[in-house]
Amino acid sequence: MTLSLILFFIFGTLASQAMSRTLHEAAIANKHEQWMARYGRVYESQSEKDRRFMIFKDNLEYIENFNNAANRTYKLGINEFADLTHDEFLAARTGYKMLDNPTTTITASFRYATMTEVPTSLDWRQQGAVTPVKDQGSCGCCWAFSAAAAMEGITQIKTGKLISMSEQQLLDCSTNGGNQGCNGGWMTNAFQYIMENQGLTTEENYPYEEMQGTCAIEKATAQVADISDYEQVPSNDEEALLKAVTNQPVSVAIDGSGRDFKFYSGGIFSGDCDTSLTHAVTIIGYGTSEDGTKYWLIKNSWGQSWGENGYMRIQRDVDNPEGLCGLAKKASYPTI
Repeated sequence: MTLSLILFFIFGTLASQAMSRTLHEAAIANKHEQWMARYGRVYESQSEKDRRFMIFKDNLEYIENFNNAANRTYKLGINEFADLTHDEFLAARTGYKMLDNPTTTITASFRYATMTEVPTSLDWRQQGAVTPVKDQGSCGCCWAFSAAAAMEGITQIKTGKLISMSEQQLLDCSTNGGNQGCNGGWMTNAFQYIMENQGLTTEENYPYEEMQGTCAIEKATAQVADISDYEQVPSNDEEALLKAVTNQPVSVAIDGSGRDFKFYSGGIFSGDCDTSLTHAVTIIGYGTSEDGTKYWLIKNSWGQSWGENGYMRIQRDVDNPEGLCGLAKKASYPTI
């Protein structure tokens, strides 16, 4: 082969690779524009848009590589978090206080300890005890949404009435014991506040505003549901957790900080996560897939565009006693 042919081949290959990269970048840029339109995202400057595009591109490529791999039990998808940095996502969308809560007193009893039989599957949505998925937005108050969902569940089970409860009341008024509004808190503190306030009001009466405000006493005293106490499920015991969920939706803390968790779009989640608790959700059921994989059914507070219309199936009965993503470490529920 002559030198000219060799050079022609080399330059032709390089040009082809450059063209391929250009087309790839253009395709991602087009997806970014479509994503911006879908989620109403507007950037204040071109430099900010360029920065966000690079974050979006990195997340998109991670998701595509993950989904192209074989033997996955779940899928990932681009959602409204695709242009957020890891720290931005944690600040806006999580909010569980990881340290032990020094202020609330958890009763040592576990009322469901003597249960011997549980159904093979359960979905509290089918029993009318779950309100539609909500969205905490850019306020790190997952703890309030988890506690409210557990309240909604036990109230419906005991009274037959499904009432959407006020997360904003908890955000504004449950401030004792270390709860810090959009900067995080504990579900047990929320339950303690509900007891002291002799109840919680409705979402309609005290609507969510995505920021902490001053406690509106007049609204907060228009209670529609009360609890007598709250209990904690024995730690690191998925069997005990199963007994509790059989009787009512249960608030749990979980590690929701991982990339796979953030972009989960469907299937049974079995992915990489820690047991350092960063987020709060509500377990509303459980079941077993066709291939025999056991799972928990959780209700999240990231809107219906995340996961399976706002819900996640996450693997149950894993080897780790703390549960996948630590979900069996800090589970609690209100009682009536």
